[in-house]
Amino acid sequence: MAGTKQETKNSITLKGSAQLVSEFFFLDLMALIKHYTKVLLVTHSLEEVLAGASQKLGIRATHLYTPQGGLIDDLRLIRDDDILYVSEGEDFVLPLQPCPGVRPPGHVGTTLSLQSVAGPSLTCSGVSSTHDWVTLNVGGRIFTTTRATLVTKEPNSMLAKMFSCEDKHLLPSNRDAHGAYLIDRSYTYFEPLLNFLRNGTLILDPSINPQGVLEEARFFGIESAIPHLEALTCAQDETPDVEPLTRHDVVKALISTHHRDELRFQGVNLKRADLSKLDLRNINFKFADLSQCNLSGANLNGCCLERANLCGANLEGAQLLNVRLLCANLESANLRSCNFEDPAGTRSNCEGVNLRGAVLEGSMLAGVNLRVATLKNANLKNCDLRGAVLAGADLENCDLSGSDLQEANLRGANLKDAAFELMLTPLHMSQTMTCDL
Repeated sequence: MAGTKQETKNSITLKGSAQLVSEFFFLDLMALIKHYTKVLLVTHSLEEVLAGASQKLGIRATHLYTPQGGLIDDLRLIRDDDILYVSEGEDFVLPLQPCPGVRPPGHVGTTLSLQSVAGPSLTCSGVSSTHDWVTLNVGGRIFTTTRATLVTKEPNSMLAKMFSCEDKHLLPSNRDAHGAYLIDRSYTYFEPLLNFLRNGTLILDPSINPQGVLEEARFFGIESAIPHLEALTCAQDETPDVEPLTRHDVVKALISTHHRDELRFQGVNLKRADLSKLDLRNINFKFADLSQCNLSGANLNGCCLERANLCGANLEGAQLLNVRLLCANLESANLRSCNFEDPAGTRSNCEGVNLRGAVLEGSMLAGVNLRVATLKNANLKNCDLRGAVLAGADLENCDLSGSDLQEANLRGANLKDAAFELMLTPLHMSQTMTCDL
């Protein structure tokens, strides 16, 4: 190429009729890596640009990158005075900056500056390339691991594609001031996944939400961890949000609440709580879990137990005047010697209640509404059921021996195999009209 040669201490400049070429050598004191800068005229095709870059930089240029690491595959993406980077096939590495105050000389025409960049941390040559150490900055926390950890276990994951020597389609992200690759995700949920890639075991601290780790696994494409995390998430959904309240918690609430204020335990978990002999009048227990709870001798007058779960609960000797037990579940509960009879004449509403296998022996159930209730296999010996409404109730195999059913409504009730020995008052036909016997 014809032109004049000018020598200076820092550069050699060749000036020609069609292009301006300038060469700089920068010495980085930390990495001792040499950077080459060339200014090249943009021609008619990307192949010609790569060929010119190969000639000027003395390498076999195959890839052209933007300063952000984007791969240039179309000449139309290049603009005037763009600074682009060339490699022989290596992954893009954020280049070291030149010495302060050094700038390429001015130039004319449509040109682009090409730099040859080689990063020692992501070279894939040699047998030990998979054991190269990689530093990641995930959400502000630094993680150091090997390329093999990121690539081997999940070869189709995003991390494997970013750092694999074979896959060039997904480039690593930008790097911070210390050279760590920046990943804008939560480090809290990323750490368990990195450990999973290391040893194949998924271990979560109790403070970590499996749902968050699951979302990160889906984002990074770590497929083998997803089934385990989905199972953990489902198990977490089935686990109650809070531990059951204890007697201490209930007593504390009772003491701190004025007697005129309404106290609500609606939907609260009180499973297996010992609430025996407490004054729980007029409390709202709707939808509460009172299964296997000890309520013996408790005062539950006026309480709302609608659709509450009292399965297996012990209510022996409890006061249940004017209680609302609509569709409550008292299967296998113990209600021996309970009092449902209100002297004022107000009836307890137990319509649709499930008392299958429950023990109500000796209970005062006069006037109680047990319409369409389930009392199959229940023990109702010596109960006071005068004026009780048992229409449509299931009393199959129920023991009503010694009970008082005077004026009780048994229309439509299922009395198959029910026991009526030693009845205090005989049943009138009108009481059992259309009963299933």
